[in-house]
Amino acid sequence: VELSCIIKSTVTQDPRIEWKKIRNGETSYVYFDNKMQGDFATRAEILSRTSLVIKNTTRMDTATYRCEVAAPSDTKTIDEINIQLTVQ
Repeated sequence: VELSCIIKSTVTQDPRIEWKKIRNGETSYVYFDNKMQGDFATRAEILSRTSLVIKNTTRMDTATYRCEVAAPSDTKTIDEINIQLTVQ
């Protein structure tokens, strides 16, 4: 599955991008400090700097995924989007 976090425009040279998984009220990192975290390290990757691709998805991947972008040089320094993923 591919989850996209599209950055339309930014003046910040290298905005910080993080992906988090929110399930049952608990938040965990998926992509942090430019690398995959936890069990995502072996089955997920970042495409085009912003899209999260999760391979071999299971029902345990059902959650809200949050993409957070920090761009300190922009007028809006931080933004986020939540994507609800349901695996049948």
